[in-house]
Amino acid sequence: MKKYSSLKEIQTLISQKQLTLTDLLAYYFKQINENEHLNAFNEVFFYSAEVQAKAVQQKIENGTAGKLAGMVIGIKDNICYKDHIVTASSKMLDGFVSPYSATVVQRLLQEDAVIIGRLNCDEFAMGGSNETSYFGPAKNAANPELVPGGSSGGSAVAVQADMCLAALGTDTGGSVRQPAAFCGQIGLKPTYGRISRYGVIAYASSFDQVGPITSSVEDTALLLEVLAGTDEYDSTVSPLEVPDYPSHLSASKKQKIAVLKETIDSDALDPEIKAAVLSSIEDLKAKGHTVEYVSFDLLDYLVPAYYILTTAEASSNLSRYDGVHYGHRNTEAKSLTELYKLSRAEGFGEEVKKRILLGTFVLSAGYYDAYYQKAQQVRRLIREKLDILFEEYDLILSPVAPTAAFEIGDHVQDALVMYMADIFTVLPSLSGNPAIALPLGNNKAGLPLSIQFIAKHFDEAKLLAFSKAFLTN
Repeated sequence: MKKYSSLKEIQTLISQKQLTLTDLLAYYFKQINENEHLNAFNEVFFYSAEVQAKAVQQKIENGTAGKLAGMVIGIKDNICYKDHIVTASSKMLDGFVSPYSATVVQRLLQEDAVIIGRLNCDEFAMGGSNETSYFGPAKNAANPELVPGGSSGGSAVAVQADMCLAALGTDTGGSVRQPAAFCGQIGLKPTYGRISRYGVIAYASSFDQVGPITSSVEDTALLLEVLAGTDEYDSTVSPLEVPDYPSHLSASKKQKIAVLKETIDSDALDPEIKAAVLSSIEDLKAKGHTVEYVSFDLLDYLVPAYYILTTAEASSNLSRYDGVHYGHRNTEAKSLTELYKLSRAEGFGEEVKKRILLGTFVLSAGYYDAYYQKAQQVRRLIREKLDILFEEYDLILSPVAPTAAFEIGDHVQDALVMYMADIFTVLPSLSGNPAIALPLGNNKAGLPLSIQFIAKHFDEAKLLAFSKAFLTN
């Protein structure tokens, strides 16, 4: 069976009776087994996926199937699915069975997607390489000695290695876009508030956003349409109407695009990525788009502001894992305080502890004004500056990451190097704008390269239509 790159292709074959959903699921199970060494899945839902596939196949034959019938999808292991284990790739939640489903899971099931398993990720989504997982690192299918990116590394690898058609990840500072870039896939971070976060294990609540990783813009658009919209369980979701994104894909027009000059001129940018991005800029000009270089003088403040704010929120969010309510519990503690200390020390990995400590520090008396409040002010300036740019431009262009995928273990010992890998992705995370990572061919070593486009708030329709034209032409 060949690799399928879009749901439309699968649905056509099913309608022609050349394929059944149970056959397709069996194929993906075989692919998962053959690619076990990539460590993309923390668990495969053999039983529930088969039950779901048989039910959806019956609906297809009855003519009552939903929009996602035929889609086999994986979910990042920080998204709750009722009666299934969810761990956020942490010892702290090892074996924890979710009592309810996230809103995004409910919407997938309502439209008859088949959820095939939970995917490896950095612990509590904290990391940019998938190396902080309690279950070990996921590995890049292009070269298993390299990282797949993070934190949604397993999600990107699963799609890359044809272990499912699409996957859901979460993007806090680039955790959908960067792994999609490292694995040659399409990764979308929607506008903050476009998709409900209910049932998604929180890292930094004012940043976290669920996003799809796919091989086609059509599937990205369809998943966004299904997942987006109001939710009574999440007050941060926008009440704005959800467009019919798939029907807008052919509406791409000539755009006015701003290139962030500092990202292209950055000393950290790999020469091959720079050459590929510059070549794309020339192609865009040749196709009639207006492309202009603009300065964004706050670039040096992006990563510091991002890590101050997200670690502060992580410190607050992860305080609930105390060994009392649920999660890992030390059995030898002699007092309540000792129970807290030992349970958290044993349950959390080094990177998570580091971020909790940093977040607690920036929120502490005497440092709150100097760090946290200043970072919030910088965040406001960043958003205002982007809003001004979007008064003149339709889209903003930049690289996704400064390098292609790097070797496992290469950056682990130097936190600063690892954090600076987020330098191009944290901009739309801080401002809440939608952004997409698109494949840009491979470098000389055969590793995927990528390019990022950012749009106005809630302008995903334009972003996706442009992306379709960008990849088609």
